[in-house]
Amino acid sequence: MYAKACNFLKIKQNPSLVLDVIEAYKVEKCLVNVKMFKVVLNLCREAKIADEALLVLRKMPEFNIRADTTAYNVVIRMFCERGDMDMADKLMKEMGLIDLYPDMITYSVMIKGFCNADRLEDACGLFKLMKRHGCFPNAVAYSALFEGICRYGDVEKALQLLGAMEKEGGTCSPNVITFTTVIQSFCEKGQPMEALRFLDRMGASGCTPNRVTISTLINGLCAKGHVEEAYKLIDKVVAAGGVSDGDCYSSLVVSLIRIKRLDEAERLFRKMLASGTKPDSLACSIMIREICREGRTLDGFLLYEEIEQMQYLPSIDSDIYSILLVGLCQQSYSIEAEKLARSMLEKRIPLKAPYVDKIVELVKTSGNKELVTELIRTGR
Repeated sequence: MYAKACNFLKIKQNPSLVLDVIEAYKVEKCLVNVKMFKVVLNLCREAKIADEALLVLRKMPEFNIRADTTAYNVVIRMFCERGDMDMADKLMKEMGLIDLYPDMITYSVMIKGFCNADRLEDACGLFKLMKRHGCFPNAVAYSALFEGICRYGDVEKALQLLGAMEKEGGTCSPNVITFTTVIQSFCEKGQPMEALRFLDRMGASGCTPNRVTISTLINGLCAKGHVEEAYKLIDKVVAAGGVSDGDCYSSLVVSLIRIKRLDEAERLFRKMLASGTKPDSLACSIMIREICREGRTLDGFLLYEEIEQMQYLPSIDSDIYSILLVGLCQQSYSIEAEKLARSMLEKRIPLKAPYVDKIVELVKTSGNKELVTELIRTGR
């Protein structure tokens, strides 16, 4: 509703309009209440015009109207989103001078704003202050501070905050999303070994990691060259029964490919197949793609057939078929190419646009016009 109103009135292009409205109320001696001012403030928020919103807030006393906490929150949020934490802090302190008390929304918005402005100490200080003022943090406030701490990469503070969340209990208790978020943050900062500490804390809290948690850790460890630690992690996780060995090793295969250790990734992948461990679609697709990229299209096709026989290809990337087909045709493996083409037709897998013309020209040399026609129809 507010978005439509802003567009209709073109408030972003003409922000002074909201002040003109307030002046018109005054000139025409309209009866104005708090609710009407809140509508104007919310229009300001939608239009992201913080300065005008502040002026609207300042004009409320001229109508003998006292701003409440909700009105202040709207304006404070706008300055926080703009990154002007000095003004936001000034407005929050101003509330106390007129016997208003910051509520959970005020504190949560301010904490998030300080964190986004790289003022972690201010955020932590405000977090402690809200407790002293009898406003106990909820999950939103904890999450805001937690994200800020993770951004800084302060392991000890993150562990302390997790302890506080566990002590708080209820909806504030850390869950798998909380732990995965902090693990991801530390991995992105290139601190996977520090991230491992949170996995241990996760287990101590009785929270079981999921596939995303482990995949994030494996990728982070491999990216920093800690491949042996990744193997140890998988042994530990699989033994605990939280995530399947197929999911774990599939993530490791993908991570090894990303760090250019294709030979090791291929050995691991083939070991998975030999032991009956099911690789996921991403690992299958990337493995075949990389083998083809090395010019070993026949090896890629044979691996494809092996995986297909084990019924592991329900959702493999459709462009892999086109990559295999064009490679087989280019390297004159006509029997394998025709076999793959017929399989594509049976499965109704279309040719990908970048490969259509090239494949059609190559397959025409086989003299199988019917197959060519069907491939054209599928691809176009």
